[in-house]
Amino acid sequence: MRARFAVHAVGEVLITLGVIALLFVGYQVFWTNIEANAASHSVSERLRDDWGTSSPSASPSGSATRSPAAAIPAGAFALMRIPRLGADWQEPVLEPSGSTISLDDLAQGVVHYKQTAQPGQVGNFAVAGHRQTHGQPFRHLEQLRPGDQVIVETRTAIYTYVIDNDPNSAAATVLPTDVWVLDPVPGKPGAKPTQAIITLTTCTPWWTSTYRMIAFGHLTTTVAKG
Repeated sequence: MRARFAVHAVGEVLITLGVIALLFVGYQVFWTNIEANAASHSVSERLRDDWGTSSPSASPSGSATRSPAAAIPAGAFALMRIPRLGADWQEPVLEPSGSTISLDDLAQGVVHYKQTAQPGQVGNFAVAGHRQTHGQPFRHLEQLRPGDQVIVETRTAIYTYVIDNDPNSAAATVLPTDVWVLDPVPGKPGAKPTQAIITLTTCTPWWTSTYRMIAFGHLTTTVAKG
């Protein structure tokens, strides 16, 4: 009887742990994406409203007015669009809340490496994004091909970069310790940059952070707003 009771008790514990594990997986795979996509959309809308480029509402007199908006997260400063990843693909670009990029930062959009250049500047404008869960903005980064556009919009200008490499190639897969990809001139330590480039980074393969997938590009056009 004691042995049967022990087996029954262990079985119930294992079933309970299995249910908890399934709930956790469901939370990671589905719910974090729902939360992150909502946060990303909210940040994008508030940023556009602050810029005065969201759809205006008409006042009784017929003049355009901006709707009141909640405070924009301190780190949000740009919007990124990558047509290859979808006609409606858009993510806010944020500065990290601390000295390094955190999971909380990545849950709101694409995050800028603080030590790298700003959009449009000569040097390396480098960003990171999740590939799985938490919105997974770079889920299909491997689909990018040379010539694809990456469009970065700030308050004052729209910058168009063009991808130079195939991020799905073996050469574009590096170790997390290969921070040379963030250098002003990647692969050339100490070199003085002469052009504005962009670097997109994400974890690979799916569901792991063993390696980093890298896409490089260069600035082709700058259009001032207003």
